[in-house]
Amino acid sequence: MRLSCYTFIFLLSMLMPLGAAAQDTLQPKVKQSKSKKFESDTKRLETSFKKNDEAGIARGYESVAQRFLDKGDNAKAEEYFKKALTVFTKLKSADDISRVSRSLAKVQESQNKMAAAASNYKKAEEVAIDKSAERINNADFNRLQNASKPQVQTKLIDEKIQSLDKEKQKDEVAEAYVQKAALNFENDDADKAIVNLKKALPYVKDKPEKVAEITNQIAGTYAENNEFDKAINLTQQVLSKAENSNNVDTQIKQWQTLGGIYFKKKDTQKAVNALRKAYDISFANGKTADAKASLSQLLDYYRARGDQQKSIALYDEFFRNFDKLIASDSTLIDAKTFQLTEEKIKQLESEKKLKDELISKKNLFNYVLLGSVILLLLLFFFIVRALRAIQTKNKEIALQSLRREMNPHFIFNSLNSVNQFISQNNEREANKYLSSYSTLMRTMMENSNRDFVTVANEIDQLTKYLELEHMRFRDKFDFVISVDENLDAETTFIPNMIVQPHLENAIWHGLRYKETKGLLQLKFTLKSGKVCVTIDDDGIGLTKSRELKTKNQLVHQSRGITNTRERMALLNELYKTEIELSVAEKDASQSGTIVTITFPVINKIP
Repeated sequence: MRLSCYTFIFLLSMLMPLGAAAQDTLQPKVKQSKSKKFESDTKRLETSFKKNDEAGIARGYESVAQRFLDKGDNAKAEEYFKKALTVFTKLKSADDISRVSRSLAKVQESQNKMAAAASNYKKAEEVAIDKSAERINNADFNRLQNASKPQVQTKLIDEKIQSLDKEKQKDEVAEAYVQKAALNFENDDADKAIVNLKKALPYVKDKPEKVAEITNQIAGTYAENNEFDKAINLTQQVLSKAENSNNVDTQIKQWQTLGGIYFKKKDTQKAVNALRKAYDISFANGKTADAKASLSQLLDYYRARGDQQKSIALYDEFFRNFDKLIASDSTLIDAKTFQLTEEKIKQLESEKKLKDELISKKNLFNYVLLGSVILLLLLFFFIVRALRAIQTKNKEIALQSLRREMNPHFIFNSLNSVNQFISQNNEREANKYLSSYSTLMRTMMENSNRDFVTVANEIDQLTKYLELEHMRFRDKFDFVISVDENLDAETTFIPNMIVQPHLENAIWHGLRYKETKGLLQLKFTLKSGKVCVTIDDDGIGLTKSRELKTKNQLVHQSRGITNTRERMALLNELYKTEIELSVAEKDASQSGTIVTITFPVINKIP
């Protein structure tokens, strides 16, 4: 039973996909350059995914995009250029962003996606580091923006060619001339289009497929203008070079082009022979798609003539050798490899996405944990600071309490002195004493809330105190106060009410019991960077004083000394003052006691 040409073409189109499955079992030993390159790119991409090398992943996407571009699958090329651009944008790699944006724009322009292409040309211009790249991308952006203005477009292309030529970017120059030719075709100026296409040829002379593509455009233009001999001559020149270099793809393409030209020339026999030649080369080299294209043109010709016999003969021939054709078709193997490797890429992307999600969750947990630790540390810090503040405040309160405890003790002693004057009917001395006492009390009250006073202030207060005591015990002692001339009494600060209790002890427990009149010396000196206060009395001394005291007096003295020492300890803790106290009895050759108190030099109240 015979099949019509239509039935044959339908069956042929249905059988074509089967080749992909057939090649798995037949295992042809043919060269697979494209698939191997693609597999190599995929392996590098896989390594980058495993290492989580973002830059490597981006470069891998770019290489895969280029493979699809070489294969003629612009849609897939666009997809992978976009992926590469996304990663490079994340990495903020300006040079890579500019390069990939331009590649993406070109692919989009080839698919007539002019708005998207213009946007990416603009991006490539904005991030370009190289001034030349900036100018070229700007020119292409403006070219697309002025799509309705051919003259402006032509000018922009000319400027771009001039810039590219200086930079010796041959591929870009050739592409620019092709763009210029396309504008010429739009304006129905075929002659100028041919001129521009011919100008493009020298820049791609080392790329046979590109030469064939441009030459075929020129030949096609000649054919459209019925300049068949020129068209045939050009096509045959490319064919001859392809035969010499054994470039099978270009040979098939040129024979198919010649068939089309001969058909236009009405030289049907040569057209059929050319298509037959293309079919035979395609079949011999396992080019199923090219064989189908050539066969379809021949079938269309025979169908138009009504020559069913030759159509069926071609059909029979094709199917007799179909398995052999499929087995030797490297393009089917390439297609299968592209499909499998792309699936592998998608798997790698899914794994990376999952891995990134896990890392993100882990990082989130780590951040929460770190944040919690920081909050706990801050809480601990504030608690410690609060406790220290409380301790400091308690020490300040204790210090203030101890300082105020000294005032009632002094008041009690002073009132006893007044009472003594009154009991002796010495009204004048009592009034004088009370007047001096009130002045001293005013000074003491003014300084009662201060931990530190100037040396001058302290000396003034101590002088008034000694004068009061001298009024009461004028026959028991005299006193002398001396200040080192190297000590600046007006700007140097010392703690308040530390010296006075020791003066009181010297008078009441040392000089008062002496049979002869004694001498109390109070000295303020500057030694080794410290303020040294010396209380030197020639009283009865520590040993005899203890012997004379009652039990009650011993308790009182002990509390007074303890109070002073506690205040000094608190001052040292609060202000790091390092106050030191020493009390020593003079040797056997002389009676009396020496009290030495050292303070750090303080020129500013802490």
